[in-house]
Amino acid sequence: MIYRKAKFVDIEEIYELVNHYAEEGLMLARSRNALYESLRDMIVAIDEKDGIVGVGGLHITWEFMAEIRSLAVDPAHSRRGIGREIVHRLIEDGKELGISQVFTLTYQEKFFEKCGFKVISKDELPHKIWKECIDCPKFPNCNEIAMLFE
Repeated sequence: MIYRKAKFVDIEEIYELVNHYAEEGLMLARSRNALYESLRDMIVAIDEKDGIVGVGGLHITWEFMAEIRSLAVDPAHSRRGIGREIVHRLIEDGKELGISQVFTLTYQEKFFEKCGFKVISKDELPHKIWKECIDCPKFPNCNEIAMLFE
């Protein structure tokens, strides 16, 4: 498996992968525009014959704080440690920037617990992170779980 920063040529595969899970209600959908805007935040996992089989992004939200978002692994490649490796690499990228707190808003609580995250109250997160929620179709009735890795 090859892990690298995402590139423009990856957007369509990332879009398909992320929105596959969004259609199932397992994560939030992302528009192509949102993916282009967050391209520098993302890491992809590439299988030699299948192309992009995993993706995840680390979005800086506040001083010393970042969010893991748009984490998805192709169902045919699940349970192989790809998601966990992407999370690990994103956390390491954050450490290099001086990030001390990484959080996620997720429906996949058990997966993130295995990665060292703990459930927290959404009220523990700074109000600054909610600015993007206004554009979400689930706002203001968000049912995602807030989790924190420190």
